[in-house]
Amino acid sequence: MHVLSIDRSIIDAIVAHARRDHPDEACGVVAGPVGSDTPTRHIPMDNAARSMTFYEFDSMEHLRVWREMDDRDEEPVVIYHSHTATEAYPSRTDVSFAGEPGAHYLLVSTREPDSEEIRSFRIVDGVITEEPVRVVEAGVDPHAVQSYMFGQSPATVDYECSGR
Repeated sequence: MHVLSIDRSIIDAIVAHARRDHPDEACGVVAGPVGSDTPTRHIPMDNAARSMTFYEFDSMEHLRVWREMDDRDEEPVVIYHSHTATEAYPSRTDVSFAGEPGAHYLLVSTREPDSEEIRSFRIVDGVITEEPVRVVEAGVDPHAVQSYMFGQSPATVDYECSGR
């Protein structure tokens, strides 16, 4: 079973990007060294569709970012976008756009103003598999992490409060 392990600061940056672009969907990638499955470099991207219901990478930016990752021996470990009015679950459009079978597809729902729903999926050949998100606190013992499976009870999960 795959787990997405991701640094708290990157999650915070993704959520901030999603809030900033709300009510439009936000999108971007988190790059990491090839083969490491470790997302280290957050790259917010433009939603060329400027849409509240779907996202589309700008083709020039897409090319530039992917080329830059190649140059740095990186790959897209996480591809993220936000849903602004619906739950954090891939739409049919998301599935048809999902061209990176090795990536974690991270969804953030910004439909509630004071809590985020964050879920991660693998999308391979049109099949969606949810996976747990493990948020790692930087500078903390790597074993002292919290594991989340947001799919269980999205209504009661508020990741801001669970660390207290």
